[in-house]
Amino acid sequence: MPDRPRLESRLQSIDGRPYPAYRDLKGRWRLGELDLAVDHVQGDPYAAPSRLRIFAPTGIDTATCTDPDRREAAEDWLLRRVGHGLRDERRGSGRSGELTVYRPGPEILARSSLRLHADGSAELRLQAGLPARGRRILGDQAAALLLEDLPALARLLQPGRFSDHLQAHIASVLRQRALRRQLRQRGLVAFVADGAVLARASGVDRQPLAGALPFSSPPELRVRLETDQGPVTGMGIPTGVTLIVGGGFHGKSTLLQALQWGHLDHRPGDGREGVVSDPDTVKVKAEEGRRVEKVDISAFLMDLPGGRDTAPFSTDDASGSTSQAAAIAEAVESGARVLLLDEDSSATNLLVRDARMRQLIAPDKEPITPLVERVRQLHRERDISLVMVVGGVGDYLAVADTVIAMESWEPRVVTDQAHAIAGPAPQPPGPLPGPSPRLLDPRSLEPTGRGKVRARSDRGVSYGGEEVDLLAVEQVLDAAHAATLGHALRVLSELSDPTPVPRALDKLEAILAAEGLDALSPHREPVGDIIQPRRHELAAALNRLRTLVVG
Repeated sequence: MPDRPRLESRLQSIDGRPYPAYRDLKGRWRLGELDLAVDHVQGDPYAAPSRLRIFAPTGIDTATCTDPDRREAAEDWLLRRVGHGLRDERRGSGRSGELTVYRPGPEILARSSLRLHADGSAELRLQAGLPARGRRILGDQAAALLLEDLPALARLLQPGRFSDHLQAHIASVLRQRALRRQLRQRGLVAFVADGAVLARASGVDRQPLAGALPFSSPPELRVRLETDQGPVTGMGIPTGVTLIVGGGFHGKSTLLQALQWGHLDHRPGDGREGVVSDPDTVKVKAEEGRRVEKVDISAFLMDLPGGRDTAPFSTDDASGSTSQAAAIAEAVESGARVLLLDEDSSATNLLVRDARMRQLIAPDKEPITPLVERVRQLHRERDISLVMVVGGVGDYLAVADTVIAMESWEPRVVTDQAHAIAGPAPQPPGPLPGPSPRLLDPRSLEPTGRGKVRARSDRGVSYGGEEVDLLAVEQVLDAAHAATLGHALRVLSELSDPTPVPRALDKLEAILAAEGLDALSPHREPVGDIIQPRRHELAAALNRLRTLVVG
């Protein structure tokens, strides 16, 4: 039986009463075709908004709703449609009248904010500022929000005459995933389609740059990948060691940044929907001052003054070289297959040691083995490829399999020229040390303080009484993604026994596969701001938690 008259009566009865009377709305309400669940009511109009869910039919076919790839694409399209349709309207004090949903960037991935069910219905999770003047309830304004605004949002969940746009969105996602699935079988770490637009409007605006030069593959690296929608041509970056070189402001870092996000799909029109990277691509950089907990960095540093051990190595205040060595080892531990580096954000003394410094400082006085001496070993023995932007460390020309020069945003292959001037390749000082498994102590992950997890940006997360600095973890998308990593750490803290770090990451992936993203909800009810976490960003957050203990 419809609950609309009962809800209207309830709102009239609490009109003008103190704000806590809104708690009478908690529960489930049937409002015609729309079902409303009021899961949490905020304490006052200035507090965090109330949490609502609405359930409504979409008319989307069950084949789309039951196919994981199609469903995820359709959920993304519907969420963007709802976000564009929200009105910015205030109805009283504080955040009264505010309706918000998660606003995605250009990336497409699983989120908890909107779920399509097998019967074609949608579940939208949103936040609402229930209206008040001061701390007194505005019942008529609450009725307008719940009985007019929410049904209007529910109508946006029905594609109707925009179903062609939905199908184009789905087709784009299927195309990107088809391209990405072919990378490993074709011996590639990444692919950039002809016609892609890589440049962004600015450093803080992720929209494509208007008038930017479309990408065109150099003939030597042009490959053709097949999809159900026809072949796609573009530049295939092969496994091994690839350098991106060129003068300043010619597009080197922009290409690397596009590859950095290529493990995710992008919305049509973003320009980067033709850029795909290996799913296990990880960007690493130097990060002075970070904590390192028992990471084996002996491949790059050993025989430290005072006999300090580097297998494993711990510090509360890492230098640039030790932090980047640790970041590489941690990425390998989490299962990275492709490492992305930019010379500008790297520790130079970890990258290379030139001939004059070798003459000045005797080898037995230098504890650092630069990456240039290990990079071929990493590929040959661990099947880990490197894509690196290089502007001044020419020693890497001797170890590169592929060298791409960016000139006015256009790529050219200059591998032969690079090898002709490179000289002999530096040799590794000895065998690559084997992996040293670390046992995660779950008790060290238990949140301290009040145990709350919050994030205001992609730069870090408050995890109980600790601040986890994620500034150097560039593949974190936004504040919701950062908070999700915190919620995932909380789930890992519930493991029963010490567990090897890779196995702990496997266990979390198994939990998410079995229970879905709601397994990460910090509340008894599901929430709408959980983002599908990738094991590599989770490992990065784990390794930056200063209470972490491993054995």
